[in-house]
Amino acid sequence: MTDPAPSISIDMPPLVEHGPRRARVLMIQGTASDVGKSMLVAGLCRAYHRRGLVVRPFKAQNMSNNAAVTLDTDAAPGPNGEQPRGEIGRAQALQARACGVRPSIHMNPVLLKPQTNIGSQVVLRGRVLGNCPARVYHEMRQGLMPAVLDSFERLCAEADLVLVEGAGSGAEIYLRQCDITNMHFAERADIPVVILGDLDKGGTMASLVGTWLLLDQADRDRVVGYLVNKFRGDFSLFEPACETITEITGWPFRGVVRWFEGASRLPAEDSLALERPAETSGGTLNVVIPRLSRVANFDDMDPLAAEPSVNLRWIEPGHPIPAEADVVILPGSKATRTDLGVLRREGWDIDILAHVRRGGRVVGLCAGYQMLGRMVRDPQGIEGEPGETPGLGLLDIETEIGGEKRLIDLEVTDQRSGCHVSGYEMHMGRTTGPGLERPWLVLDDGKGAVRHEGAISADGRVMGGYLHGIFGADAFRTHWLEQVGAQAARIDFEARIEAALDELAEHFEANLDLDALLELAR
Repeated sequence: MTDPAPSISIDMPPLVEHGPRRARVLMIQGTASDVGKSMLVAGLCRAYHRRGLVVRPFKAQNMSNNAAVTLDTDAAPGPNGEQPRGEIGRAQALQARACGVRPSIHMNPVLLKPQTNIGSQVVLRGRVLGNCPARVYHEMRQGLMPAVLDSFERLCAEADLVLVEGAGSGAEIYLRQCDITNMHFAERADIPVVILGDLDKGGTMASLVGTWLLLDQADRDRVVGYLVNKFRGDFSLFEPACETITEITGWPFRGVVRWFEGASRLPAEDSLALERPAETSGGTLNVVIPRLSRVANFDDMDPLAAEPSVNLRWIEPGHPIPAEADVVILPGSKATRTDLGVLRREGWDIDILAHVRRGGRVVGLCAGYQMLGRMVRDPQGIEGEPGETPGLGLLDIETEIGGEKRLIDLEVTDQRSGCHVSGYEMHMGRTTGPGLERPWLVLDDGKGAVRHEGAISADGRVMGGYLHGIFGADAFRTHWLEQVGAQAARIDFEARIEAALDELAEHFEANLDLDALLELAR
């Protein structure tokens, strides 16, 4: 007899009464994961925003360890009146940026952050509910629908157009009954759906027709057409396939999106993007990152990848950390102790220690920072089985995971470098130890508050801290690169993302009939 599965209670956030819907709505569902739904919605958000519409993105449920801090939450203000922060998927944060607005918890009311192969941390409207096995979540998630619909209607009340993104495939019929993010949500919200297929994956015709075949008649009737994404070459060769798809399904062909070369300049949604071959820059500084099993917030590396002097590589399991590496970065993780086990299983711990003995540098970000210490304890089993795991011992610190999740965004100055620093913290736990007497950063908010962040070794070659996004601060990135002997290109990273969003919008204007798509929204 097995023990009963752990469960979490749903502390339902405040719901409000909604009047007639103001916004028109269009939903984008895909034939599979990673077909380009997030980027399509981001580009459409920017395109319609540039046309003067008030646009909002929405994704009922996202599964990702790439999260962003929001300024709003359902939590009560703190004792000093400070507003607690929330968190949503970074894909929806990028889509909010495309709309010219701050991200909101209502844009992604349910966020699942995988911690094991069969369980996730569940975040409802920015607040952690707890950890939940997949089977238990499958049984409980219909209870989340009222909060999901409430968030959706709140966005509809403030916008001219709401663009809804589905999750994975819309034809996972074994999930249909308790679905809160694809066809069941579309039915409950009564919104039209466009299906997106991916030509780059191959099998586009089969995936679109297969989607139609698996849907029941009511769901088929909700679909107002399909789009074909990531096309390269002569589209006239594929036109007969479109005619056949329409003949079989009855769904009108709504256009083709040609391959967008600027996609690499936009943050990727999830770790599927790391499985593609890396484009080496030919740079002189070799930066490597071990691909951990529960890697989180990996877009921390994007600003470094944009630097021509940096040759950035993710090291896959089964491959050693190369001896020619100049810098090893340990990224964030949703399961610190589990990924310490991955480091040891792959022999990466030995490689990192040898790298340090050779005079190499190591940077740890968030969970990666915790791994650099002497010990990581999780007495409550927040990230898995309760227990403790020795760290790499490169910093004289220890971490105990637990307590309230710390969510904060920062705009400060590092007193040591004199550089402006921006970023965010998103972690549970407290780090202590003598190593903190040598902080990596000394942060000044300009209002008299100064605090130490992270730790750095006596020789200055091993450093880490909790601040995500730190390399996105241009002045600090330039300073750091010069410290490690590389030449910085002085890229305005935020302007680079804005330019890529504008180019994406222009790409869609040139490739799609945006007036016709807007007419489909209702």
